[in-house]
Amino acid sequence: MDYKHILNIAEICHRLGVQHAVLSPGSRNAPLIISFNRHPAIRTYVINDERSAAFTGLGIAQKSKLPVVLVATSGSAAYNYAPAVAEAFFQEIPLIILTADRPPEWIDQRDGQTIYQQNIYGNHVKKSYQCPTETTHPDSGWHLERLISEAVALADSGAKGPVHINIPFREPFYPDKKLKVDYASAKVIRPAYTTRQLSGADWAHLVDEWNQHDKRLIVGGQHDLSTEMHLVLSELKAKKHIPVVGDIISNLHPIPDIISGQDIFLDALPESKLKALQPDLLITFGKSVLSKALKIFLRKYKPKAHWHIQQDGIAADTFQALTRTIAVSPTNFFSSIKDIVQKSNYQYGQLWLNYHNKSRDFLQEFHKEGVFNEFTTMHTILANLPMSCDVHLANSMAVRYANLVGLQSTHRQIEVFCNRGTSGIDGSNSTALGSALATKKTTLLLTGDMAFFYDRNAFWHNHIPENLRIILLNNHGGGIFDLIEGPNKLPEKDTFFITRQNLKAKNLAEEFGFKYYHCASIGGLANGLSKFWVQDGHPKILEIESFIDVNTEVFKKFKQQAKKIWNRTTTGQP
Repeated sequence: MDYKHILNIAEICHRLGVQHAVLSPGSRNAPLIISFNRHPAIRTYVINDERSAAFTGLGIAQKSKLPVVLVATSGSAAYNYAPAVAEAFFQEIPLIILTADRPPEWIDQRDGQTIYQQNIYGNHVKKSYQCPTETTHPDSGWHLERLISEAVALADSGAKGPVHINIPFREPFYPDKKLKVDYASAKVIRPAYTTRQLSGADWAHLVDEWNQHDKRLIVGGQHDLSTEMHLVLSELKAKKHIPVVGDIISNLHPIPDIISGQDIFLDALPESKLKALQPDLLITFGKSVLSKALKIFLRKYKPKAHWHIQQDGIAADTFQALTRTIAVSPTNFFSSIKDIVQKSNYQYGQLWLNYHNKSRDFLQEFHKEGVFNEFTTMHTILANLPMSCDVHLANSMAVRYANLVGLQSTHRQIEVFCNRGTSGIDGSNSTALGSALATKKTTLLLTGDMAFFYDRNAFWHNHIPENLRIILLNNHGGGIFDLIEGPNKLPEKDTFFITRQNLKAKNLAEEFGFKYYHCASIGGLANGLSKFWVQDGHPKILEIESFIDVNTEVFKKFKQQAKKIWNRTTTGQP
């Protein structure tokens, strides 16, 4: 084997922006492990479980905004990347997936650790590359390096996302221990990045259409924390009286009077009052919208026009109302349009704000009640976060509770992450841990017990960062199924949906070196949080135990009381 071109893979990745590589042990991938481990400018992590390794890489890329390399050996190891690859695809996170493979003549010949690896991730990667088996000929070596350059550039350009590079290796895999590494010969093809701009005529047409509508609404989907976005949207909102709606995962919480209580009032308002909230022009940006109530509302009360702002990629028609896509960055769009368009209907904006404010007041009053439960616990936690931290929300009830509670505008140094590409629970621990590896900030994971114990292999390695904090809401089952109409009425509910379990996190914490705290009361929570945030060189887990039945009753009571508030009102105003 000619190691020169294989070793150059790490150098090409480095020159194109890669700083981190997550490696899983194996034999067939030994040349790739050596390539990345010996590179002086790439930080490597050894994680045995490939499913966890891929989510860890995703978390690093999520936080660093840089492409991350994953390296797996042949066979089922490569398949274990699939959940994280799909998540990265829909979140548009750049992953460089390198899978070692058998030579083509040994595929389907009953050889060990051999499966069909070409195009293994299907439509969930931007592109799949099959590399040459031999690199001894100059042309094949040039071919390999060209493919690596193209793949890394593709992952990190346009609508970013994962790419797959499958590399067959013949034996022997292991070089002489005296092999000298020389990266000077690596050939890199650098891409030219451009920012799209609209012409003057295009802007004039948009302004004309904007001015034809009276009631305008802006909705932000999942988005990175951006001071520039906050400033421009705050100015547009104030000058043009436009309500801006944003889930907790939109990271728009620093904007004054951001509408974040929509799940409370849209789910509770009677039909007679929802019609008044229907927009004429809906403007959206970002990725997925978490709020189910908002999606149902906008699908039923469709706008006359719906613009989606997205510089690259194909826009989703989430609300079945899309009429125009605008291929510029959201900050470019809002900055360009804020001073040249007409004001929106002031009463319409106030109506959204009034409902939001009343929802927030109701939420504060509701959580003053004394019964200990998950929902009130989430309210207490989010109200007592450090001024600067990253928050990862596991899927299922954790992210739903958090979205109802929301973050107040004073939390200006908090960025929220959640795997809402596929919305699975399978890699929550690993993603948060990967994110913590890419920063010195306190990184908090808020998770339920099903997601936490599902991904316990996230900690089966030697890279657990001391800035990682985990708050585990343990009700010993999948409590969401006690709230969903359908499974909550079936005799199979407890065994097949809620799947009750008796696990606690204490043993896991001891095994993997976490400081462990436990609480099962309001007083215990306050005491636990006071110690939990202290930086003392240790990762920490705070386990909060509660009862599913109590949580269910509290949440149902919350929904019932919310509906009573607006059903008592006879006018269109809250």
